[in-house]
Amino acid sequence: MKDASDRTGGSAMFRVAVSALIFDDEGRVLLARRRDIDWWNLPHGGMEAGETVDEALRREVMEELGVAIEVGQLVGVYSKPLKQEVVLTFRCRISGGAPTATEETRECHYFFPHNLPVNTLPKHRQRIEDALLNQQQAVIRAQRSSTAEDQGL
Repeated sequence: MKDASDRTGGSAMFRVAVSALIFDDEGRVLLARRRDIDWWNLPHGGMEAGETVDEALRREVMEELGVAIEVGQLVGVYSKPLKQEVVLTFRCRISGGAPTATEETRECHYFFPHNLPVNTLPKHRQRIEDALLNQQQAVIRAQRSSTAEDQGL
């Protein structure tokens, strides 16, 4: 039996990332507009060595939105084979602070899911749509396109 490194051309390293779906009482979702590219996205990022999933999620949301959160239900597990990445997406709720711009984000706002900014990352749009399904178990989905393809580049 071949091991994973044989099947992947020598590298079996996958990055694990997390993203947060934060809805308000009106059903709007909180998005951040990045400083490095002009796209809106869910707060997200890769796990660091020694972190648990919930610690990574809390850190990323604090870095991007300046708020503390409570981690809730797992909404989806997203495989991104082109980036060798797996993204775990959770419903979260703010437990402290108010969303604000940070070093990583120009601005952050709540949007109704049917009225997201045109420049919302397509993979993140799909994760919001999956959350609106309100399924009892997590969605398992492949997100195979490249970010450049998603952005029409």
